Amino acid sequence: MNDAAPAAPVPPAPAAPVRPQYGVVPPPAAGLRFAHPDRGARWWWVGCHGGAGVTTLHAAVGAGSDDAGRYWPVPASAGPRYPVVLVARSSAAGLQAAQTAARQWASGQVPVSLLGLVVVADAPGHLPRPLRDLQRLVAGGVPRCWTVPWVEPWRLGEPPAHHLPRELQRAARDLAHLTETG
Repeated sequence: MNDAAPAAPVPPAPAAPVRPQYGVVPPPAAGLRFAHPDRGARWWWVGCHGGAGVTTLHAAVGAGSDDAGRYWPVPASAGPRYPVVLVARSSAAGLQAAQTAARQWASGQVPVSLLGLVVVADAPGHLPRPLRDLQRLVAGGVPRCWTVPWVEPWRLGEPPAHHLPRELQRAARDLAHLTETG
């Protein structure tokens, strides 16, 4: 008889770069936006564009996290880098904004610890092939990528925490594990 508790699931290993690639990735032309938050959080949600879904995701699985809006959260003084999760919609504009944010991080211009990217569906149903291909390309530039399907009750204003798709539950478990273990 085995009395040992089952092991907690471990998030997938990074499938792409886990640290900036200095000198390899040129800085993008788009400007950087920094904030120096004074609130303590284990990790931060960062929107790649307006309407990405940061506020909804934070409300749904915000334990230990905080909403940085569209700003890279950086410490006001030298110290540990803040863990960050990028958020973007699955539209072409959203994925291109995520690509720009990933390039900003990869160029070494942004002093954060990037945990990954959450892509939130911009419409019900499957992504068209061009968007699927673009999402795959962008995901290759970040350590991890999670996708969140369309959630109709969120659109209707119901509380996000009441309607957590299993993909978001999995991402929340992964992020809890990543931020607890460092």
